[in-house]
Amino acid sequence: MAQFNFENSQSPPLQQVSTPLLPVASRQALPVGPRLVGGTSFTGKSALDCGQIQILAQACLQGLDAARQVVFGWQRQGQSLEDIYLQGITPCARMLGEWWCADRLDFAMTTIASTHLQQLLHDFSAEFLREAPSLSNGHSLLLMTEPGAQHSMGLLMLSEFFKRAGWLVTLGVPQDVAEFKRLFQSEWFDAVGISICTDRQLQTLKSLLPQLRGASDNLGLQLFVGGPMAHVAPGLLRGLAVPVVAKDAPATVAWLTEQMALSNASGV
Repeated sequence: MAQFNFENSQSPPLQQVSTPLLPVASRQALPVGPRLVGGTSFTGKSALDCGQIQILAQACLQGLDAARQVVFGWQRQGQSLEDIYLQGITPCARMLGEWWCADRLDFAMTTIASTHLQQLLHDFSAEFLREAPSLSNGHSLLLMTEPGAQHSMGLLMLSEFFKRAGWLVTLGVPQDVAEFKRLFQSEWFDAVGISICTDRQLQTLKSLLPQLRGASDNLGLQLFVGGPMAHVAPGLLRGLAVPVVAKDAPATVAWLTEQMALSNASGV
């Protein structure tokens, strides 16, 4: 069966870029990293465009410090971290994937750049949560990848938005089905969201999710699936018989918050 390995993004298709990639780019002194972050390359606060996203992608190939400097520069131009996450980091992950699919990057370079991109989320986490702090809403959420998944950056970003909205979030990246079941049953959760990147585990999940939901002590458990497959092949997920959420992070938080309110109102 076909496998889908794309980071979650609802950004419009990025334009084809023609600039050579690193390490050639670094030897040609392309504008990456600190050279671009003094406020002289971009004017005013505007939506991050394809060219700026490419700069971040090249900086991630150069190194983590270069990637941080690009983000610092965007902040100095007035971009909030929410803007940077949704308009910068998310489409940058997609761009790296497109470059890999087009054989413009090899696996090692893609892995290094993606690791640096994900590290940015860790580095800026505390600051992101302070941008729009919310009191705890008393809800607990488990966010997991499918068993054995290799892509978790989109789920990490989603967890940050839920935390900022006052949710208590547990993030899991199970290596196999046994660990997936253990995490699901580890404690009481008000909701469980599963990010699916490939079709490898669909048949397993089709039988497993009803079993886990039926065995849960929480009769009102909110269970949903999302992730890359929800965008590129949502029809394949409908056989799981749970809601398929193909929204960006803020919209997903709003959707689940509404579902919790409806459940509480109905007394479930």
